[in-house]
Amino acid sequence: MENTSRLYANLLALVRQERNWGDVRHLCTLVWMVVGLILSETVSLPAWVPYVQSQAQYAQSTVRRFTRWLDNDRIHVHQIYAPLIQQALADWDDQCLRLALDTSVLWGQYCLIRIAVVYRGRAVPLVWSVLAHPSSSIAYATYAALLDQAAQLLPVGCRVVFLADRGFADTDLMQHLKRLGWHWRLRIKRSFWVYYQRRDYKLQRVSLAQGQARFWHSVWITRDYYGPVHVALARPCGRPDYWYIVSDEPTSPQTFTEYGLRFDIEENFLDDKSNGFQLEASLIRSAAMLTRLCLVLAVATLYLVAQGTEVVARHCRRWVDPHWFRGSSYLQIGWHWVKTALGKGWKLLTRLYLSGDPDPEPAQASEKQAQKRRQKRRQAVFSLLYA
Repeated sequence: MENTSRLYANLLALVRQERNWGDVRHLCTLVWMVVGLILSETVSLPAWVPYVQSQAQYAQSTVRRFTRWLDNDRIHVHQIYAPLIQQALADWDDQCLRLALDTSVLWGQYCLIRIAVVYRGRAVPLVWSVLAHPSSSIAYATYAALLDQAAQLLPVGCRVVFLADRGFADTDLMQHLKRLGWHWRLRIKRSFWVYYQRRDYKLQRVSLAQGQARFWHSVWITRDYYGPVHVALARPCGRPDYWYIVSDEPTSPQTFTEYGLRFDIEENFLDDKSNGFQLEASLIRSAAMLTRLCLVLAVATLYLVAQGTEVVARHCRRWVDPHWFRGSSYLQIGWHWVKTALGKGWKLLTRLYLSGDPDPEPAQASEKQAQKRRQKRRQAVFSLLYA
């Protein structure tokens, strides 16, 4: 229990902000839930009970305490999380910040909408919401408020590039991003109309050879002629599908690379589920309660990724990562460090911080595989034929 108390004290010091919580018990309960999540490695309220120190005699009392917290309408997740993520991103004012939007369906009943910061092969939650909605497809009006909430959390002056899949391709979204002053790379559907060189094209009618790409600048899209925008079209080698990316800036081969960072948010959802916190093991079936539960996951993710960032920066990764090269995500490195540090008396994180510098040690299973991936990327770029 001494180790549990140490983790609780460390998290409490980081999460506590110069603000009026109204009821400090809400803060304490949140921290105990994060402690339980990290140490039990699962989203299960009963599984968190052994790691909680309180005056409650029965396990059921602690579970009810967590349940009441999750069901408390006075707890506003973004007001709690905002100062934490702002602290972590405080030094990004002159860096390029990439945001990804995506959804994840839970049990075929709920849709988790999330905007996350793309960070070193993974993503860290920024804002989110859970709806009672059985599909991953949502309308622009459903998530528009999240865009404004996200904008309030970002450092002033940083360059923002917004990434989203074709399910979100909407001119209303593009207009919203323009108002926010963000750049964007959005994948669009093959059914989109493009007005280029005084002709209307339906993208699915544009024929490309294997490995061919085209870059159209200053075009208009949809039947409403929204623009001017820029489009990148490509047919990757060995793949049946085409890629159509629309951007507010002139497109190039780099556009595909930049859009590809969107897939890092899928890794974040994987960390929430089978690769980390086991979210789908939760028995909670309420959109409002799940939104607050995602706050617990977000705080744990931010804490562990920040811990992993510090471990790598201090050149201590190999103390907890058995790979010669970095083979684990920053979240997993931070998680391994916390569990090992509690047993060996090592130092824990002293501030929440995400570095905006390039990853000093990108993940790779081996040098041989990394060389193969780099060679494939070079071949993919060199094989592009310009039209």
